[in-house]
Amino acid sequence: MRTTIVVTVLRMLVGWHFLYEGLAKIVQPGGWSAAGYLRMSRWFAAPLFHHIADTPALLRACDLFNMGGLTLIGLALILGVLVRPAALCGIAMLAFYYIAHPPFLSWAAEGHFLWIDRNVVEAAALAVIALLPSADLGAWIAARLRARRGSAADAATVALPPASQTRRDLLLRLGSLPVLGAFGFAFLRKHGPVWERENLKDRVDTVTTATVKAFDFADIRDLKKPVDKFGTIGKLKLSRMFLGGNLIGGWAHARDLLYADKLVKAYFTDDRVFRTFRMAEACGMNTILTNPALMRVINDYWKKEGGRIQFISDCGHKDGLIRGAEVSVEHGACAVYTHGGRSDQLAAGGAFGEIAKTLDAMRKLGVPAGIGAHRLETVKGCVERGIIPDFWMKTLHHTKYWSAHPEAGYYSHDNVWCLDADDVVATMESLEQPWIAFKILAAGAIEPREAFPYAFRSGADFICVGMYDFQLVEDVNLVNTILDAPIERRRPWRA
Repeated sequence: MRTTIVVTVLRMLVGWHFLYEGLAKIVQPGGWSAAGYLRMSRWFAAPLFHHIADTPALLRACDLFNMGGLTLIGLALILGVLVRPAALCGIAMLAFYYIAHPPFLSWAAEGHFLWIDRNVVEAAALAVIALLPSADLGAWIAARLRARRGSAADAATVALPPASQTRRDLLLRLGSLPVLGAFGFAFLRKHGPVWERENLKDRVDTVTTATVKAFDFADIRDLKKPVDKFGTIGKLKLSRMFLGGNLIGGWAHARDLLYADKLVKAYFTDDRVFRTFRMAEACGMNTILTNPALMRVINDYWKKEGGRIQFISDCGHKDGLIRGAEVSVEHGACAVYTHGGRSDQLAAGGAFGEIAKTLDAMRKLGVPAGIGAHRLETVKGCVERGIIPDFWMKTLHHTKYWSAHPEAGYYSHDNVWCLDADDVVATMESLEQPWIAFKILAAGAIEPREAFPYAFRSGADFICVGMYDFQLVEDVNLVNTILDAPIERRRPWRA
C-alpha cells in the first residue's frame, strides 16, 4: 500500500508539470510555436528539426502535437486514467526533447547535469509510474462498470479485491480531484483570463511611475525567417548583419549614464552570452565582432555549447595591435583588423608606417586583415599611401539626434562616431574592398528602422550591430525585410 501511495503522488506531480506546460503554451499571448526551439537544435537530428521549423504545415502539426500531447498526458496522469499509455507517451515526448537539445551540447540550459537533465529524470519517473501500480481511478471505474453489467459470477471475477474497496483506498483514488482543482485555481491566478492579460498591456503602473506595466518583445518564436543574405571577405562567408560585441563586453557608450557599463556587464553573465549567441545563430547571424577580452567566453561557447558563431577581432590589446591579432587568431578569430580608436591615434600622429606594419603582420597570420576607423581622415590617409586592407571597418551614422554635438568633435561626449556621413559615403564608394559599417545606431540614439536601410543604401556591405538578446529577432525580421526588397545604392556590393 505504501508503494501505491508513493507512485500515486509521483504520478500526480509529473502530471501537474505536463498539464501546466501544455496549457501555458495554449494560452500564451500571441500564440506559441516550437520554431525557435527546433531551429536551435544542433545534435544528429538537427537537419530534421530544422526542416520541420521551416515547413509551415509540419511546424503547425508539431505545435499542436506538443500543446495537445502535454495537456492530455498531464490530465491523464493527474486523474489516473489510462496511466500506462500516458506514461509511455510522456517518455516518448521527453526523448524527442532530449534529442533536440541534449544537455552535453547545452550546458547553459536550465537543469542540466552533464549527460543527465530534467527530461531524463522525469522520463525515469514516468517509467516507474508505468511499471508500478498506483491508485488508478480509471481502472477502478472501469472495473465497477464491468461488474455491474456482468452476471453475479462475472462480478466475482472482475470486482476489485476487498482491500481496494476500503475507504482509504477510495479516498486515494479520488485524491486526483482536489489536486486538479488546486491546479485550476493556481493556473488561473497566474495566467488569468485572456481578456485580463490583454488589458494589462494598457494599464498604468502608478506605483513606480506612469509607465506601461507589461513589456513585450519579440522572442525566437516570432522569427519570420533566419538571415539568408550573405557576403564574403576572402574565403569567409558572413551574414549581412552580425553581432557587435561592445554590449557583451560592457562598453555601453551610454554618454553621461556612468553606471551603464557596469549594468550591462552584470546583465551579460556567461549563460546570458550563450543564450544571445544561440539566438543569433538560430536567427541566421553567423559572426560576432568584438575585442580579445571576450575570447574566453567565445571559446567556452564553442566548447560547451557546440556553437559555430565566427569571431572577428578588433585586436585591441594592452600589448599592442600585433599581439592582439596573434592571440586572437590563436583563440580562433577568423579575421582581424586594427582597432578604430588606435588607428585614429596613429593616423592623427602621422604614423601611417605603423599601420602598414601592423597590417602586414596581421596578413601573415593567414586570415583576412582589415583597418578600422572612426575618422574619415584615417581611411583617406591610408588610401593615399597605398595601405589597402582586405576590408574596411568604418563608422556610419548621421548626427540628427538630440544628444549629438558634432561641433565638439570625436570622442568628446561619447556620443558621436561619424561627423561627415556624406563624405564617408562618397569616399567609400570609390573603394573596392568590402566595407563593414559599425556604430550605425550611434550607440542606440538612432532607430534600427532608420539606420539599417540608410547603411545599406549608403554602400555598406555588412552592418555590425550591438544587440541585446531581446532585440535580436526584431532586428533580424527588419533587416530581412530590407534586404528582400530592391536597394538603391550607388556603390556596388563589394562582398
